[in-house]
Amino acid sequence: MSTRPDRTTPGASAGRVVLSENEIRRALRRIAHELLERNKGAEDLVLLGIPRRGATLAARLAEAIAEVEGVHVPTGSLDVTMYRDDLRLQPIRAAAPTQIPPAGIDDAVVVLVDDVLFHGRTVRAALDAIGDLGRPRAVRLAVLIDRGHRELPIRADHVGKNLPTALSERVQVSLVEDDGVDEVRIADAADASEVTP
Repeated sequence: MSTRPDRTTPGASAGRVVLSENEIRRALRRIAHELLERNKGAEDLVLLGIPRRGATLAARLAEAIAEVEGVHVPTGSLDVTMYRDDLRLQPIRAAAPTQIPPAGIDDAVVVLVDDVLFHGRTVRAALDAIGDLGRPRAVRLAVLIDRGHRELPIRADHVGKNLPTALSERVQVSLVEDDGVDEVRIADAADASEVTP
């Protein structure tokens, strides 16, 4: 994902931990159960994670659903770099691969998965990207952290933790697969440096 003011350097110890490894695991299990309850099972579900950490979270949600339902939910990743409306304001970065399950997304219930919901612009870009890939029956949004400060009329259907923040603060989601540790930290901008994942 592109540089956003809700990231700090992976592995940095700035700020305080607001979600531990166990709390992240419990939040994802709860989201998995919510998805199954709302969808009345796993049928027609497709999980699309927004790289980088959203894709990791989508894979974890698929594992949690498999533990409950005993079925594999198709999972993929959706890079939104070229759909962003702030490209000219962001540093240039390489696009991550978009990987759609072989059956596609037509008439599926697509769940977009991301780590942090902030202004809503990444999700808006993801909706545009989905429109170029197919016509799902429904699109839902699952995020680990909702930190508020929306600039667009976008809200998450499933949230691991609502985390009220000041605009000057940074939220860092670290996952073992990407960063070597599972935790969510919040720090003041003066204590955290930004990163381009």
